[in-house]
Order: sequence, then C-alpha cells, then structure tokens
Amino acid sequence: MSRFLTPLADSLPATVPFVGPETQERAMGRPFRARLGANESLFGPSPAAVAAMQRAAADVWMYGDPENHDLKAALAAHHGVSPAHVVVGEGIDGLLGWLVRLTITRGDRVVTSLGAYPTFNFHVAGHGGDLLRVPYRDDHEDPAALVAAARAQVAKLVYLANPDNPMGSHHPAAVVEEMIAALPETTLLVLDEAYADLAPDGTMPVVAPDRPNVIRFRTFSKAHGMAGARVGYALAEPALAAAFDRVRNHFGVGRIVQAGALAALADTAHLQRVRQLTLAARDRLAGIATENGLRPLPSATNFVTMDCGADGDFARAVLRECVARGVFIRMPGVAPLDRCIRVSLGDDAALDIFAEVLPQALAAARG
Repeated sequence: MSRFLTPLADSLPATVPFVGPETQERAMGRPFRARLGANESLFGPSPAAVAAMQRAAADVWMYGDPENHDLKAALAAHHGVSPAHVVVGEGIDGLLGWLVRLTITRGDRVVTSLGAYPTFNFHVAGHGGDLLRVPYRDDHEDPAALVAAARAQVAKLVYLANPDNPMGSHHPAAVVEEMIAALPETTLLVLDEAYADLAPDGTMPVVAPDRPNVIRFRTFSKAHGMAGARVGYALAEPALAAAFDRVRNHFGVGRIVQAGALAALADTAHLQRVRQLTLAARDRLAGIATENGLRPLPSATNFVTMDCGADGDFARAVLRECVARGVFIRMPGVAPLDRCIRVSLGDDAALDIFAEVLPQALAAARG
C-alpha cells in the first residue's frame, strides 16, 4: 500500500511516541497494580463534570456544537480574553498537530529542547520540518539557548513547556517573559502550559492577548482529570486562532466532552482539592525516592522525576523491574535526562504499591 503514500509520508519511520499501559498489559497478560506512568490524575475528574457528561450521554445521537461556542465563551471569560482568542481541540496533542500543519512545510526550521515532549517532534517530522534540539541546562529547558537557536536557524517555531515534561521543572514568569521579548517577530513561541493549574504562583507569564508570535496551550487532562476525554485549548491572537478553522476537525470535540469540560472549569472547589492532594503526593513521592537513595527533582507538575544516580542503562533497568512487578512508570528518553525515572502522582493505595516495589526494583537492577 505504500505506493499510495506521499514521498514524505513514505520516508517517515513508524513512530509511537508513547507505548500505552494497555499495550504493555496485553503483552504481560495481566493488569498493572499501579498506573503511575502517563501523568494522568488518579484524583479523578470533578463529580460535577461526571454528572454533566452522564446527562449529555442521552443526547449523544446529536453531533457536538462544531463551534464549541459555550466552552469557548467560558474559557474566554476565565482568561479575560474574547472568544476569538480561543481554539478548542482534541487535547494539546491534537492542537499541536493542527498548528504544525498550519505553519510548517518541508524544510522549515523548528527549535525545541533535547528530550522535551516528543509528540511535538512527531508532528514536525510528519510535516517535513527540520528540527533542531538544544540541551537542557540544570534539568530545565534553556530559554536563552532556545532563543539563540531560533535566531541562528531563522526558525518558524520554538517550543517551550513550562512547567516541563519530563523533568517536572519550571521557570518563573519573568524568565518566560524575557524569552518572549527576545524572540524574533518571525518566530512563533509554542508555549505548552499543560501543567499550569498545578504550578507554583508566579509561574505563568503575562502575555498580551493580541501578541502575534505567542500561542499558549492548556488542557483538561492533568489537574482536571479528564485525560480520556481528549479536550484542550489554545490562546492566541484572533487571526492565528481563526486559522485553525481552515484545518481542524470541526466535530472533533464531542457533545459529552464539551459538557464535561464546561462543568470542570466551573468546579473551582474540586480544582483546589486536587492542588492540595498534589502537594501532599509530591511530598510522599519525594520521600519514597529519598528513602531509597534516589534524588527527587523539584516538581511543578503531577509527577516526580527521580535521579537514579547512574546512567540511562541503570534507569532503564529500574523501570523494567518496576514494570515487571506491576507498576507502570516512564522515564525521559535521551541522555543525560535518561538517568532518571518519572513517576506520576497517585492516591495512597497506588503510592503504597510503588513504595513496596521500588526497593525491589532497585535491588534487581543493581544485581
């Protein structure tokens, strides 16, 4: 069938940015005891969101509103912008794909960090862009190096996640604002703020809504606990936001999902509860790491990255041994970040299992 593919598509390797836990469970022939690898929220969605989705299920015979009108209006009010500044889509992953389709053609240059979120890279490769990766600095993405590379490469896009996945680090707002000011007007900053709702105060930069070379991405997958619903949004100046209507899947965000996201956004009490649980679970995971001789990195997210104190081969062995004992975790993919494992936050029951398994996995990896 490859004779029907475009030359670009035919040249691409088969890539799966993330192997799902379900795939691993099928291979093992048993379920995981603890699911702590995909940065999902084990604290769950808002009960109001669940109720709203249950009510909307009776009307699922109808397509969802293709304009996402009510959700866009609510998000605009939440952020103090107009609905024309908001794009709703199938999670940040889907929105990144639409953005790259809109902006990148074969040979266009794009800058990101070496080891940063791989789905962005997947989209860039799929549209023929040339990707330049700059190293992390002290386990943080390096805004100054990203700007320098964008200038040197005359890049169309530069990607920054703040807070960052996979290291869990973050930059204060002033650092990101300095980066934005230093970027060429011809370079669009792709600012992934998936973990914004869990970040410390003072993390989110102030960006003029009509600034043409910044687009910000947010999601309901993390703090709102709706990863399976696939709903996220972008904030951009109206001309760029409107361009998404040229390529997006107009029925991509279903009726049930729109109802759930609206209710989740309104349930500020649940979000506050999740933030409190997040702080406690971060402390618990950091303690488990320290008790086992690992160094937990400071986290502004819903996971804790743990430095295993050796090289990538050792960290991969620890990961394999955890998986073999029924605990799903992940790790950064490239050196030097791959000296670490990454463990999502969970409830007490899941973290009890991790605390039981980690010393066993470390002993097996060392043996």
